[in-house]
Amino acid sequence: MADKIVFDIETKTPFASQDTIKILEASVIGVYSYLEDKYYCFEEKEFNLFGEMARRAGLLVGFSSKRFDVPVLEKYFNFNLGAIPHYDILERIENSFGRRVGLAVLAEANLQITKSGKGLDAVEFWDRGEIEKLKSYCIQDVKVTKEIFDLIVNQGYLWVPQRDVPQMAKVLLEYKEPEESVQTLLI
Repeated sequence: MADKIVFDIETKTPFASQDTIKILEASVIGVYSYLEDKYYCFEEKEFNLFGEMARRAGLLVGFSSKRFDVPVLEKYFNFNLGAIPHYDILERIENSFGRRVGLAVLAEANLQITKSGKGLDAVEFWDRGEIEKLKSYCIQDVKVTKEIFDLIVNQGYLWVPQRDVPQMAKVLLEYKEPEESVQTLLI
């Protein structure tokens, strides 16, 4: 049985525009392995360990990961990270609901928890050399992403706050297990 991997990255510099994504450098990669029921956080010198996990995975799960995380990470690996079956939560919400919604908003609406900070905090941790704080921040985002994904798998929807309306929208989100055979091409 192939693993499902929930992942998130932090970058060394702030995200400026879609045009600059591929030149950004990742500082850490946070991961949750469903098979191992364990969280990991890899520094740049350990990115090859994430690469090994990803190559064996049957599914990558992330939040805005197709648009952001994968393009940033592709330069670190000698295989096509984008070819691994992928469930991008934000992409699915955008396709179903018609607009983007932040992870912090989803966490509050569905899990009644707040995120530990914002993306620029991670850049500041990197700049100050506070690697353990950076790793904690990244793992917290992975935990939130995993819990949101678990809700999608178990109930098939998320609550999404609407603009200028007090009621939340019930956004239906489908999840199907990926086929195992696709992954054998990457190994």
